[in-house]
Amino acid sequence: MNKTELISAMSEKAEISKKDVEKALTAFTNIVADTLVDGDKVAITGFGTFETVERAARTGRNPKTGESIQISASKSPKFKAGKALKDTVKA
Repeated sequence: MNKTELISAMSEKAEISKKDVEKALTAFTNIVADTLVDGDKVAITGFGTFETVERAARTGRNPKTGESIQISASKSPKFKAGKALKDTVKA
């Protein structure tokens, strides 16, 4: 499902216009991104948690040449599914 399909499905399910759903979805994604940039996490009970993880610098290998390369430290977003979501998907 892509963003357009998600907006259509949410619009039908909530009986809200697609324009309003798109505004709400955009606001949600912006708020989650801004919160992660600030180093905080977003927890939605029953659904899951969005958080930022830090990856340490490490030595890797160039798969083409086999040469060692230095991979710098970085931050990456992470999503951990909540119990209710896991149970729903299992069923």
